Amino acid sequence: MSVFGKKNKGGVWADMIMSPEQNRDWLIYKWRPEGEEAGSTNRENSIRYSSSLTVRQGEVAVFQYAGKGTGGNQDYIEGYYSDTIKTANLPILAGIVGAAFGGGTPFAAQVYFINLAGVNQVQFGVPYFNMFDPRLPDHPVEVTVRGTITFKIVDYKNFVGLQALVDFDMNKFAGQIKNAVIDNVRNTMMDIMVKLGRPLAQIETYRRDIKAILEPDLMTNLLNVYGITMVDLNLAAIEINKECEGYQKVAKLTQVQVETQIDLGAQGMRDQYAINMQSNAAMAAAQVENQAEAMRINREEAQYAQRMQTDLGGMDLHRLRSQEEMVKATAAGMGNMGAGGGMGGGGGFNPGAMVAGMAMGGTVGQGMAGMMGNVFNQMNQQMPGMTPPPMPAQGAGGPPPMPGAVPPQSGPPMPPPVPGAAAAVQFSVSVDGQAYGPFDMNMLGQMAGAGQINAQSLVWREGMAEWQQAGTVPELAPIFAGAATPPPPPPPPAQ
Repeated sequence: MSVFGKKNKGGVWADMIMSPEQNRDWLIYKWRPEGEEAGSTNRENSIRYSSSLTVRQGEVAVFQYAGKGTGGNQDYIEGYYSDTIKTANLPILAGIVGAAFGGGTPFAAQVYFINLAGVNQVQFGVPYFNMFDPRLPDHPVEVTVRGTITFKIVDYKNFVGLQALVDFDMNKFAGQIKNAVIDNVRNTMMDIMVKLGRPLAQIETYRRDIKAILEPDLMTNLLNVYGITMVDLNLAAIEINKECEGYQKVAKLTQVQVETQIDLGAQGMRDQYAINMQSNAAMAAAQVENQAEAMRINREEAQYAQRMQTDLGGMDLHRLRSQEEMVKATAAGMGNMGAGGGMGGGGGFNPGAMVAGMAMGGTVGQGMAGMMGNVFNQMNQQMPGMTPPPMPAQGAGGPPPMPGAVPPQSGPPMPPPVPGAAAAVQFSVSVDGQAYGPFDMNMLGQMAGAGQINAQSLVWREGMAEWQQAGTVPELAPIFAGAATPPPPPPPPAQ
């Protein structure tokens, strides 16, 4: 395209160089001055230096100059560009023209526009060719493939280096692309069944897998040989000639294998179901056995616990009876000691018998309380909600070593114990060098009233460092208040 009527600074008509504006369905466009046909005159490649150049977005203008080699020399201007032609924009032109090149002097170059924005499609069809199923390599099967390839130019310098831009024919170029695709698809699919590992009779059902294998090799081939980038490969159809003898044999073999796989799958499902049922039954039986064993162990443990409780109750009763017999024997021995001239004389106070009786009562009482406590504890374990009665308070720890014994003296009856005295306070009493008790305040009051102890009797309770006379203990002073002082006690009998 050229517009005449525009003059440069020297009054010389200039050209307007650009690609077609209305038709963008082209890949390569060769610019010529208006009215000039290909190969008509040298004017076709004669460009005035001050001509204007417009390169639209998505295009690249290629100025190709004659030179050594098949491709000559090229200058590239990417769009968008709109300005007069200058040596600053065309480095190779600057070297060719030189400093003496005038403003309106023409220069020889071929101008091509390459469309980078658009995509182009080429339909292809691979005629019937033989493929082989790996199971029957001696029986070829005829297969055809149809589809469309979409491509574009990205690396235009690589494209110019591989293609002759002079008299570029898009139809011829599309035919070259088509033949290249057909050859590549046929050669790759010759052994594609080995890569897929599937029956040839079912090839129509896995076009996606075949496409994934074809694309890498085809893309590399088109880029290296033709300088184009493949955008997409669409396999419209992969068809088998079902009338050929090879397909009949392959299809029959495939059907037998499919039926066998179905039978094996069904049998496998039945076998797995039987295994699952046996496993479930074994697990259920094991659970029942485990539950029975757990119940047996619990029952035996409960029986053992019951026997232990019964044995402990019998031991408590046996211990109580033994303590009772021991106390009776001790009381009898001390009674004989009093009857044989011990403290109190005949008909007097028999401290051994008295203390032994009291000790026996306390021991028996404690034993009974312990036994009853155990019984109640057992009942409380067997019958929830029942609480055993509280245990009686135990005596204090042992008293310090006994000092010289001071026997109690007989005298007039003493008043009863002071009301309100704390029953929890207990004292041990020294009689003939032996410690008896402990006794609470009520019992001590009765003993003082009966003349069995007096203010000079030695006593001790928990918290006292030594034995003290009862009259010097503040808690016992009220018991002996107003009582007559007895004469000194007689010495203890000779041993």
